Amino acid sequence: MQTLRGPTPLPPERAAALSGLYAAATRATRRRTLAGFAVVAVLALLAGLAAEVRPLVFIANIGKFTAYIQEILPPIGLEHPLVDVRAWYWGLPNWLALLGETLLMAYLGTLLGGLAGFALSFLAAGNLARSRLLRIGAKRFLEICRTVPEVVFALIFVIAFGLGPMVGVLAIAIHTTGALGKLFSEVVENIDMRPVEGLSASGATWVEMVRFAVLPQVLSNFASYALLRFEVNVRGAGVMGFVGAGGIGQEFLVAIRNFYYADVSAILVLIILTVFCIDLATEQVRHRLIGPEHAR
Repeated sequence: MQTLRGPTPLPPERAAALSGLYAAATRATRRRTLAGFAVVAVLALLAGLAAEVRPLVFIANIGKFTAYIQEILPPIGLEHPLVDVRAWYWGLPNWLALLGETLLMAYLGTLLGGLAGFALSFLAAGNLARSRLLRIGAKRFLEICRTVPEVVFALIFVIAFGLGPMVGVLAIAIHTTGALGKLFSEVVENIDMRPVEGLSASGATWVEMVRFAVLPQVLSNFASYALLRFEVNVRGAGVMGFVGAGGIGQEFLVAIRNFYYADVSAILVLIILTVFCIDLATEQVRHRLIGPEHAR
């Protein structure tokens, strides 16, 4: 009957050498980590100096911020709370109409931008683009679309087309094109290329390869990113009113400028609740879309 033997112990010299190598590697890793933290700290300090961040001024004036928060607290008492709430939301019908306009701006801008980003993502993907020049051009165009802030686009369109929700829709659509186009192209670049190569070997056209080999792999992720972008665009559409692009943001700005404190808090709570509900709904939809994808 054979007895089981444990691992053969290393000679003392070999064990000491390995221990020294491990200690040296650990010290090198620690030095790199500390150096990385030092670089981040120095860059943060330089950025703070360049941006004129003054902690003492912030601490000295924090009371003004809290005082404004106290000013906009809803005027609801314990004696007649329902009456106070009705008085607080005196403009609810008008605010809901403007909020609906904001949601429609975000929806239409996301839809138009998503369609444009969808089309351009296949041209910008390195594993699908047939022309290097076309791929570079598509990437640069997407960069321009997402680099310029939405508010800047809105200001340009206000000058060109005048005030109104159309300005917000165009600004959101252009920025969404750049953002979703980049995300979509990265998803396409990470697909399994074997179905594409199989269709290419059988003589399929580029469009047929995209339709039957690429889309089944990426559609759920595309939808997930589009829903996430819609959440972002709802918040962005609320700001579009600050530059005359319509929606609830315009009414919100009027309340702030005229020191209508109760209206400021009422509209702010309305926006927060709306975004909260949209986040919950789109989160559930995203989980349902990503779940089948991971189950494959």
